[in-house]
Amino acid sequence: MTEQAIHTLVERQRAYFRAGATLDVDRRLAALSSLKACVQRHEDEIALSLGRDLGKSGFEGYMCETGLVLEELSYMQRHVRAFAKEQAVRTPLAQFHSRSYRKPSPAGAALIMSPWNYPFLLTMGPLVDALAAGCTAVVKPSAYSPHTSALMARMIGECFPAEYVAAVTGGRAENTSLLGETFDTIFFTGSQAVGREVMRRAAEHLTPVTLELGGKSPCIVEKTANLKLSARRIVFGKYLNCGQTCVAPDYILCHQAVKDDLLVYMKKEIVRQFGEEPLDNPNYGKIVNEKHFNRLLGLMDSGETVHGGSVRRETLQIEPTVLDGVGPEDPVMGEEIFGPLLPVLTFRELEEVIAFVNARPHPLALYLFTGSKSSVREVTTRCGFGGGCVNDTIIHLATSHMGFGGFRESGIGAYHGKAGFDAFSHYKSIVDKKTWLDLPMRYQPYNKLNEKLIRFFLK
Repeated sequence: MTEQAIHTLVERQRAYFRAGATLDVDRRLAALSSLKACVQRHEDEIALSLGRDLGKSGFEGYMCETGLVLEELSYMQRHVRAFAKEQAVRTPLAQFHSRSYRKPSPAGAALIMSPWNYPFLLTMGPLVDALAAGCTAVVKPSAYSPHTSALMARMIGECFPAEYVAAVTGGRAENTSLLGETFDTIFFTGSQAVGREVMRRAAEHLTPVTLELGGKSPCIVEKTANLKLSARRIVFGKYLNCGQTCVAPDYILCHQAVKDDLLVYMKKEIVRQFGEEPLDNPNYGKIVNEKHFNRLLGLMDSGETVHGGSVRRETLQIEPTVLDGVGPEDPVMGEEIFGPLLPVLTFRELEEVIAFVNARPHPLALYLFTGSKSSVREVTTRCGFGGGCVNDTIIHLATSHMGFGGFRESGIGAYHGKAGFDAFSHYKSIVDKKTWLDLPMRYQPYNKLNEKLIRFFLK
């Protein structure tokens, strides 16, 4: 799409919003129903597209993408009326007689920019929240997942007029043109590097942003942990989508007394979940493109490969791989891995772990495997991170009842459920003052009596 065509599209959406076309809650519910029916109608095509882009099986595609979008749609259908209502708040005595309330209002014209690793979920999920909040939306899916992006563009065209919701496909030129436009809010999911550019461009228009980024999410395994179950859940969370998950465990910090036992269990779990030959497993996916494949190969020299390590260049596949003997300065610890490589480091005392995590950029997720309530309290209180799990991985994002988002380097803002509605809304604080009474104490000329009254009310 040309720069002029993008400008025209954005202006049409702004005009559509300003005309009040999206404000009515029934209109929002109709949009949600239309999108839900479209997703259900295209389930098979969605699965096929995800398979072509990322090698995802139909089961994984539904579990991690389509099903979660349908869940968010159902949640918003049940709750959007309540979310959209004015919220009465207490009025200070000094404002007698008045009614105070917060009025949720849609932000306006929204830009949603999504990544390639969960292309359907991370595009349609934010769109559901934008529709529930009453926004118009321009959706920009990733060029690295072309089949899913093309399908979503077609689905959006089936459901909505372009002045309400539109998809813009393409690459860097389209991204640049979109970021040059004036939106009322921008929702971006992707890398920290691109997130900085999005925030910089948004600042030129003073546009608020929600950034869902990533980082090196630690997985802490204490000696009190159930090692067998820990290994099963770590292997699931790490190698899901071939490790191309923003909240995947990026590295393990394991107590040195149980590291060898944990490695034994992890090797067994990898075989149990993916088979003796994972690269021949039809349910095991692939790296998105050759660029990322080569980047991951460059990280595999860190430490010692104690499991996996085989690759298949023609299919862009890398086995689930475990690296032992890794140090903090090794290349694999220098960037977010975003692939099926799992380095293992050790510690002796929990205090070392807390210091190690806090000395690095705040991760999007943190996972703690332990049987100690005091360790849970210490880690979750003292470490900075977006969200996480105790004795599991990944599942904290699979709910509409909690917000999901990062902290500092791993993101700004949150979404899912009510948090998603809020991300695309502005809350107007309003005082409705009655006219039958007017307390004179605030007006000039000031005097001692008025001062006493002010001090009485404002203390």
